[in-house]
Amino acid sequence: MDPAPLILTLALDEASFQRFDAERRAHFPPERNFIPAHVTLFHHLPGEEIEAVRAEIAAACAAAEAPLRVEATGLRFLGRGVAYALASRELEALRADLARRFDAHLTPQDRQRFRPHMTIQNKADPAKARALFERMEAAFAPFSATGEGLLLWRYRGGPWEAAGRFGFGGRSIPG
Repeated sequence: MDPAPLILTLALDEASFQRFDAERRAHFPPERNFIPAHVTLFHHLPGEEIEAVRAEIAAACAAAEAPLRVEATGLRFLGRGVAYALASRELEALRADLARRFDAHLTPQDRQRFRPHMTIQNKADPAKARALFERMEAAFAPFSATGEGLLLWRYRGGPWEAAGRFGFGGRSIPG
């Protein structure tokens, strides 16, 4: 069994993903930007239990309505970065359902209150981060994205390795 931890993220519609990923590439320090833009639901699920994890994700996604609407409601200043604050009752309900399913395996980080967000800058110089936040906040207007499913990844210390794609409502997602 492979003990490398699993990460679960939201699969966004292509246009929204491209927007967020372009902003991440533009603003994230390039020497630290190993992964594409993502909305993390769980940071550390048990890699040695991958088949059981996949089964629970598949069951939850099959029961979920598609598509899932996600609203970018504002920006968050992270001290050394910037993130979009996201809101979706459907996503929060899905995440809560999965948290119940994975309860025995959740780390303290994954037991915290779920605050969905899309980080586009992190680990940057605090002054640069503050300047970016102020520029983005001045121009911000709320917008919508669409969640199409969930993506499962293995974490091995660098770029993530794809470990599963699960569409909502039994639909397939491209990729």
